[in-house]
Parts: sequence; C-alpha cells; structure tokens
Amino acid sequence: MTEFGKQLSIAETPIPGLLIAELPVHGDSRGWFKENWQREKMIAAGLADFGPVQNNISFNDAAGTTRGIHAEPWDKWVSVATGRIFGAWVDLREGPTFGAVFTAEIDPSRAVFVPRGVGNAYQTLEPDTAYAYLVNDHWSPDAEYTFLNLADESVAIVWPIRLADAEISAKDLAHPRLADVERMPPRRVLVLGASGQLGRALRLALGDAGHIEYASRADLGLSWSDLGPARRWRDYETNVNAAAYTAVDLAETPAGRADAWAANVTGVAALARIAAEHRITLVHVSSDYVFVGSNVRPYGGDEGFAPLGLFRQTKAAGDAVVATVPRHYIVRTSWVIGDGNNFVRTMASLAARGIDPKVVDDQVGRLTFTDDIARGILHLVERKAPYGTYNLTGAGDMMSWAEVARQVFALTGSDPDRVQAVSAADYLA
Repeated sequence: MTEFGKQLSIAETPIPGLLIAELPVHGDSRGWFKENWQREKMIAAGLADFGPVQNNISFNDAAGTTRGIHAEPWDKWVSVATGRIFGAWVDLREGPTFGAVFTAEIDPSRAVFVPRGVGNAYQTLEPDTAYAYLVNDHWSPDAEYTFLNLADESVAIVWPIRLADAEISAKDLAHPRLADVERMPPRRVLVLGASGQLGRALRLALGDAGHIEYASRADLGLSWSDLGPARRWRDYETNVNAAAYTAVDLAETPAGRADAWAANVTGVAALARIAAEHRITLVHVSSDYVFVGSNVRPYGGDEGFAPLGLFRQTKAAGDAVVATVPRHYIVRTSWVIGDGNNFVRTMASLAARGIDPKVVDDQVGRLTFTDDIARGILHLVERKAPYGTYNLTGAGDMMSWAEVARQVFALTGSDPDRVQAVSAADYLA
C-alpha cells in the first residue's frame, strides 16, 4: 500500500553514492499524484544534479519477475509507477566497498539513485508492476557493463520470492559469481600537455592507474580542427588542460598570433563544449598574465581581466570560455618552474656558458613549482571543492626576474653582478 503524505528526503546507504529518496505522494478517492523528478527540490534535498537524458519504463506482468544484477556506466534514478518491487544493489566498482550490498522495498512513495558501476536488480512483488528510470547517458551497444549472478553466495541476497520460483532470463542466470566479476573502473581522467613541465609533474602525482590517460601535443593537440571524435568522451570524468601556446614574444608575429589563438582559445573552447556536453570536470591551467601585472597586492579569484599583448589576451579569452562550463576549475599560476625548459634552467645555462644576460627588473612575482601546482589540482578535484577560479602560486616574498636570475647565478657559483637589470620597455626595444 502506497504511503501518502511523506516529506521529501534523501538518505545515504552503506554503498557510497547509492541514495534512497522518500517521495511525497498525494492521494484521494481518484488515485494519487507525485512529482517523480523535480530537479530544484531534489537537488536541495541532497541529490546530485546528475543530468538525465533518457527515460525508460519496465513493465512486468507477474509477481516474481526478477531482473539483474546489472551495473551500467551511467547514473540512474529509479522509481515505481505502479505496484511494488524489491530492490537489491551490489557495489561492483573498483575500490574498498566492492561487494557491499543494500536491499529495500520500493513503491511509488520511494525512489533510489543508483550511481555508475553499482549493480542493480529488481524483483516484482505484485502483478502489473511498472518502474521507470532516468539515466544520464544515452544507451549505447558499445558501453561497458558488468554483471553479477543473482544467486551469488558471497553477497547472499535474501529474495522475497525464491529464485527457483521467479521469472528470470537465461542471460541473467548465466552471470558470473562475485569472484569472477569484471569490476567497473572509474571514469577516465585525461591530462593534456603531458609532455610539458606541469604534465610531467601531474604524471608523478596521479600515477599510472588504468583509468589515467596522458596525452602529449602529438597525441591530442588543442589546435586540432575537431576534438569531438578524438575520444569516447562519455567515459571521462575529468580533463586537465595543462597544454597551451606559451611563446609570449612569438605570439605577436602573424604566424604566432594564429597559433596562439588556435591553442589558447579555439582549442580550449572545444574542450569546454565537450566538458559541458558530457558532464566532465574541466581543469584549466591559466596564468597571472590575464591581469595587467602592475599590482603589488595579491590578485583575487574574481579579479577583472586587463591583459597587455596578444598572448595575454588569448589566455584571458580561454579563461572566459572555461568559466561557462558547469564543472570547472580555473587554476591561475605564475612563473612556472619544473622538469623542462624554464627561466631558471635558462639562467643556469647562461651562467655556465659565460653569457651575461639582460633581465627585466620591473616585473615582480613568485616562482611556482609544478609539483605544488599538481598537488593543488589534485586537492581541488579529490575534495570536490566548489567549482570556480583559484589562484595558486609559490610562497615567499615577490621578486623581480632580475632578482631571480641573480640568485640562480649565485647558486651555480657565478657572480650575480653579471646579470644586468633592465626595464621591460628597454628589453623589448
């Protein structure tokens, strides 16, 4: 019997991400009515904004009809239209809760949110039972599924109607036991610009798990004309864009101007469209070059753009595009130092070769090491920090480029006075 008059509530279960919802059902002598899915109210109650794109209905003639245990590569919102079901869910994802079980009876006043990779099975308790489920991806024949046998002894689900007396398909009867289940891997993480300084640091921080993918410019370039077919994007959870056109001076030339816009704006816009369409979290590494550069105080995350020069303008335009993605982190940093070509290595090389450089002394900032940036990115993603813009730089007092160069000379055993300080205007003259 459907219970009327409940208050909308969302409760957790022993399986992470699997949620049980109590739904208000309004009834009288004519029947009943409910809001089966109401985005605003349900998000406020604690359900994720999972973005359903398809609605399916399963009708079952007889009591005892049993389906599952199936784990799909998408999230599901399951509710009953008429009748009652016994639901059983088993965590089939890689991780410490693999094999965890939860069961509950579902009628029109109760629904369940099933996250990707959690196996679900339903047994009807009344004839003419129909349940509906919203999913946040379109069905695809090449999607990755995993399955568990309904009679698996290790999970030991107590079915209200014995499986021997139930209506079960031959395919469901043939599913493997838990020990032989192919565990559902996490959605993939893609690092673009993997051969650069930050890309190398991200590889060290993220490791070589099977769901982590690293792409160099040759593998996946931001200047490619069409990134859409480059990957099966529905399988990705997070894209980290550590790639960019960074030749500041060359960006002012006709060829460099086109290359800078292609990589820093057009390519970033393509990534943003893909992220928005497929619910991917986009991490975009940017630069303090989007600002005018004359402040002596720290910049806030909501600081207005004031870029000087074409390279800086492309970085600002890329930031503006990424900010439109629902799930985004813009990580702005400065004076990046890591494994690869950078200012410190250049100064050390000049010192060793006996070359006395002219270095700008009216631009100040802080060196930022790539391993710190990588740890900052992981912190944002793993802690599920609020989406938005974060400025991340090294600590300590601000220094000019000339001061940094003198320190490099001193640390390499060279005379720091060999560094000649000049203004930016004189350097570019």
